[in-house]
Amino acid sequence: MTADPLRILIVDDHALAREGLKAVLTSSGFSVVGEAADGPAAIALTEALCPDVVLMDVRLKGDMDGLEATRRIAALGLSARVLMLTLHDLPAYVREALAAGAAGYVLKDTAIDDLQAAIVRVAQGQTALPLDLVSAAMRAPEPVERDPATLSSLTGREREIVHLIAEGMTNKEIGRSLGISPATVKAHVERLIAKLGVTDRTQAAVLASRHLPGGREA
Repeated sequence: MTADPLRILIVDDHALAREGLKAVLTSSGFSVVGEAADGPAAIALTEALCPDVVLMDVRLKGDMDGLEATRRIAALGLSARVLMLTLHDLPAYVREALAAGAAGYVLKDTAIDDLQAAIVRVAQGQTALPLDLVSAAMRAPEPVERDPATLSSLTGREREIVHLIAEGMTNKEIGRSLGISPATVKAHVERLIAKLGVTDRTQAAVLASRHLPGGREA
């Protein structure tokens, strides 16, 4: 690292994730200048602190996800560059992140050395994109825009399931989480895809992440 460490803003809605990442980056010579748990705070802190790199999760608490926060930060015209750091490897997310202005997309299971290298690349004006994610994003069908009002047609169970799809769960994992069979999950998925007028579960997940509040029903 140089005498002037890169200044990092961490945006993640899990406090433990932020603390862990801060500890790792600080020990590696980066300067963590701020933390945010939601989109509006991320935008405000980017304006106030002018970090070199904003590490942005896709899913955030509140009504604004990381994709929209990235879009708004990019529109500010600042020197700060956004690097998505997330668990979600959905091709639609990768494509939308790049369209929103992100300079890179890295998964949270990436090795520390690779994350550090990605941060440096992004700060230097380059991109940081794993080839497998880029290939998947290029092969995936274009997302279909739908009126968010169509989401009101989903039942409570279907809303639970589409949230879990957006978290990357398989039908088997969703069934285990909700205490129902994979076959029942499959039937729910087929119905919600038809209701939303999308072609696959990835498009359903993207639509839900934009317009549905997070969490399960009580």
